[in-house]
Amino acid sequence: MEFKVHHSGRAHYYTPEEIDVVVKAMNDAEPLTQSKYRNQFEQKFSEFLGVKHSFAVHTATDALELTAQLLQFDEGDEIIIPSFTFTASAYPFVKQGAKIVWADTDPKTHVITAETIKACITSNTKAILVVHIAGYVANMPEIMDLAKKHHLIVVEDNAQGIGTEINGQKSGSFGDFGIFSFHSHKNISTLGEGGMLVVKDDDIAKIIPMLRHNGHCAFDFEQEHYWEPAMGNVDIPELNGKPIMPNNYCLGEVECALGVKLLDRVESLNTEKRTRAIRFIDALADFEDIEFHRVNSTRHNYHLLLAYFPTGKRNEFFKRIVYQKQIQCIAPYYPLNRYDFYKKVGMGKANCPNTDLFWDNMISFPFHHWMSEPDFDYMLAATREVLDDLR
Repeated sequence: MEFKVHHSGRAHYYTPEEIDVVVKAMNDAEPLTQSKYRNQFEQKFSEFLGVKHSFAVHTATDALELTAQLLQFDEGDEIIIPSFTFTASAYPFVKQGAKIVWADTDPKTHVITAETIKACITSNTKAILVVHIAGYVANMPEIMDLAKKHHLIVVEDNAQGIGTEINGQKSGSFGDFGIFSFHSHKNISTLGEGGMLVVKDDDIAKIIPMLRHNGHCAFDFEQEHYWEPAMGNVDIPELNGKPIMPNNYCLGEVECALGVKLLDRVESLNTEKRTRAIRFIDALADFEDIEFHRVNSTRHNYHLLLAYFPTGKRNEFFKRIVYQKQIQCIAPYYPLNRYDFYKKVGMGKANCPNTDLFWDNMISFPFHHWMSEPDFDYMLAATREVLDDLR
């Protein structure tokens, strides 16, 4: 069907300056991968985040795949993951032999907490994956304290939360690993795909370039001629004395050049989305049938605008807002344990009542940055009209 306001798969448009950067890189990047723009992007990202080691990759899923390899799961090892997230947060760890234990979420913030994580810890727990869902930062200081107490590795899936912070520290910089996405949907996008992996451990950082790029490395001897015996070596990276098979997860120079420029706009994009979200939320504050998570601070970037229907009228609202008002609301992130994939791998059971209640009564409004003011005003007015009808 045709929608007056659709749920766009594109987060934002590009400024003339950003377009110029892309054109320049198309003309002067040599080669078109793994060169100066990648180095600039990684350095600027590390400075932006306040970390030592950042590695550009083709997608955030690639960053998760690398992380899952680097965790080196043994048989029986468990990782705690919220069931309310996108599947790419979870299946890379299944592929590396980990058992997922699904954690429940806080009923107000919709992210996992130290308490919901604590309920999942067993003697087999090796790691925790924290997802800053919709762009809201989980309470990382509390989670890191819990992880330290139990000697657990922490992975921050910050695909949706770039630029947010808690206690003055940027999200994605707390954990042992930080995952970032520059997919088309995200608050900044490097032409549709892109990701970044942040790591704390110096030894792990040393092998990631080799692990990211097909096992390429230097020979362990000095070559008299650069072409003998070959241009470079190919080997198997090792960590803790164990081999890890290499991949090709490289991000191109044009995308990296754009990423360098986009980092200048992260905070303004986040502020503009947050300001608009607060306008929408406050304009609907007089309705009891709908609730929002209202956070007017840099702890939330409103990558998504989610709402909850405490009176159980979600489905009726859905029908009217979609079929009468032609606004393409959606219900994302079906709890992962409900999917056939996780049932087939023996991970279909979860004790996540808060997540189940929220998903069964939630909705996500179209909320791309490039939405016009007339479309935004129409969506707000239409939402008020439908909620009036439901009273």
